[in-house]
Amino acid sequence: MSVPSVKSTPLNRAHRKAGARMVSFAGWDMPVQYTGVIDEHMAVRTRAGLFDVSHMGEAEVRGAEALPYLQHVTSNDVSRLTPGRIQYSALTTPEGTFVDDLLVYKLAEDDYLLVINAGNTPKDLDWLRYHAKGFDVRVRDVSDLYGQIALQGPKAQEILQPLTRAALPAMKYYAFDKTEVAGTSCIVSRTGYTGEDGFEIYCPAESAEGIWDALLEAGRPVGLVPAGLAARDTLRLEAKMALYGNDIDDTTTVLEADLGWILKLDKGEFLGRDVLLRQKAEGITRKLVGFETEGRAIARHGHTALSSGTPVGVVTSGTFAPYLKKNIGLAYLPVALTEPGTRFEVEIRGRAEPAVVIPTPFYKRVR
Repeated sequence: MSVPSVKSTPLNRAHRKAGARMVSFAGWDMPVQYTGVIDEHMAVRTRAGLFDVSHMGEAEVRGAEALPYLQHVTSNDVSRLTPGRIQYSALTTPEGTFVDDLLVYKLAEDDYLLVINAGNTPKDLDWLRYHAKGFDVRVRDVSDLYGQIALQGPKAQEILQPLTRAALPAMKYYAFDKTEVAGTSCIVSRTGYTGEDGFEIYCPAESAEGIWDALLEAGRPVGLVPAGLAARDTLRLEAKMALYGNDIDDTTTVLEADLGWILKLDKGEFLGRDVLLRQKAEGITRKLVGFETEGRAIARHGHTALSSGTPVGVVTSGTFAPYLKKNIGLAYLPVALTEPGTRFEVEIRGRAEPAVVIPTPFYKRVR
């Protein structure tokens, strides 16, 4: 039997039925947009959008030494988690760089769920299993068991509440509940990748289409729309949420990526700690910063950053920001050039376009 080269999520039929434009992404057949990236982006900022994120990977980590194991392979302090809480963290290499970024859900004592990037799932699982040697822990790939749906936007709670018994108003950011959605047992977490309030729903794969349809029906009166990968990318960039493969990878350290807040150097030994301790003491030489370009040209991933005509860095992400209505981006620059207000240039189609470092996140919702 031949193995399909591109995988489909449990919502593939729903996307095609809705007329989505489909693309191959990280080995998956995914919707890039339905009505258009700006329409979908603005719907999430002002009402709500529904995303299929079933391509993300999930791994169960269970066992008597699950906590010390996770402390060993991740940069944040897992001991601070209580059941029902979630942590953003990094799987680190011995060099202090990223194997991946991830979410760590504490389901119960000695029982965790890791949510990892779709394109990194096989690599991450190999890494997790290799470093599990010597620990009383079991790592299991459960990616195929889950459908994952993200409901994001200021109307998200209003839309979801009639479909679940979870007390959503009391659910804190980065908390979750094991509950029902549209009559199906799910995990509902107050998390997302858009900079908006919202929820991510982990459901049995076979139930994903029914829950997707129920959410769309419940949200139609307040303007909920399905949204694709293109809007997801512009939304996450406005909120300065890192994208693995663009902004972070195994060549960039946690400190260089300006993610020092997920680095708990005082928790004890973990992979990469020695390098990161030294880097913190001696100082980094480059850092990921936000910028805007002053002309109409949009800086893109891979464009060269210049200072007085000399290459000094590289753009990792760039787009027109639909809500902010300007061209923004992220770039690694020498530390001396990272203060807001610092001017530099980006080489775009052979021209040195003026740019300026600005504070991040570019967009922050009013709570």
